[in-house]
Amino acid sequence: MQIAAILVAAGSGSRFGAELPKQFLTIAGKPVIRHAAEALAGYVSLLQPVGEAGPIDAALLGVPGRLPAVPGGATRQDSVLAGLEALTPFAPDIVLVHDAARPVIPAGTIPALLAALKECAGAIPAAPVADTLKRVARGIITETVPRAGLFRAQTPQAFRFQTLLAAHRSGLTGTTDDASLLEAAGETVEVVPGSDDNIKLTFPEDLIRLERIMAVPPSPAALIARVGTGFDVHVLESGRPLFLCGVRVPHDEGLAGHSDADVGIHALCDAIYGALAEGDIGRHFPPSQASWKDADSAQFLTHAAERIAARGGRLANADVTLICEQPKITPHAPAMIARLAALLGVEPGRISVKATTTERLGFTGRGEGIAAQAVVSILVPD
Repeated sequence: MQIAAILVAAGSGSRFGAELPKQFLTIAGKPVIRHAAEALAGYVSLLQPVGEAGPIDAALLGVPGRLPAVPGGATRQDSVLAGLEALTPFAPDIVLVHDAARPVIPAGTIPALLAALKECAGAIPAAPVADTLKRVARGIITETVPRAGLFRAQTPQAFRFQTLLAAHRSGLTGTTDDASLLEAAGETVEVVPGSDDNIKLTFPEDLIRLERIMAVPPSPAALIARVGTGFDVHVLESGRPLFLCGVRVPHDEGLAGHSDADVGIHALCDAIYGALAEGDIGRHFPPSQASWKDADSAQFLTHAAERIAARGGRLANADVTLICEQPKITPHAPAMIARLAALLGVEPGRISVKATTTERLGFTGRGEGIAAQAVVSILVPD
């Protein structure tokens, strides 16, 4: 049985916004398209690239089974048809159609597709939709779409070669992938388990995710540093526990506030939100809401860390300074560093906690309260 693959690389990558088409960007020292080709090469005897020959030939030099690139068409469907026609003289039994901008094909995906083709004309990997879906018009939600039974289609998609060729030659139009073309032709297409690691490089934040998956450091050119500062102060009062930077510190007074009044964490949260230009802690956790009464401030910092991740960023470092006469902070600093690092999901070496006094001047010098200031540096996609 002869298996061929079509590697679709004709897109311009306009949504990514880079000067170079996204399939030719480099991850781990190789172009994205080469990662995709090498992932296919272990299963196919023929690899038919579709797109601009010059950059494709340079990127795929030495890949086994590679055929000369053929030009793409105006649509993805046109490009796949060009690849199928180029493969026709070889008469393969099965063809895989894969996006050149998908460098990761998880182990087991292609064997599962080939097994499915024993019963069906086509098979695709797909992952179930986990998020709530909203239909939006002009920025307004018009409908919540039930997600039951909905899947995100991925590639490579696998087909019996002659069936897919006939479907493309039939003149059917308006389909978004090869599976939908077969559906329109009345053929059965089976779904095998997809993976969240099978990412199509579309937006800059996808590059960060792929670099993490492929265990390489992100390209410095893809990230910019953003700095944020935070400041907080709370009054000391009797009868309350004292929490500083997530650690309960023995003292005869604690800090008064709506939550547990942890000035170290509050200042750190404000620094993170500031670096992301997302307001301050009061915007995300209003003190007017009873749900935050006496709340553990650790959940605030966890939320701030989640906001970094949601932006495709990472924390470079954080520096917290506690300002007080008492208690002494130095004996507790290692535990504070470990706690903050755990909440932020980084190694302790990225976190600094230190203390100073105001030489008995002001409210902190008189022992009336404790203040904290924080500075963070965050790397986010440009």
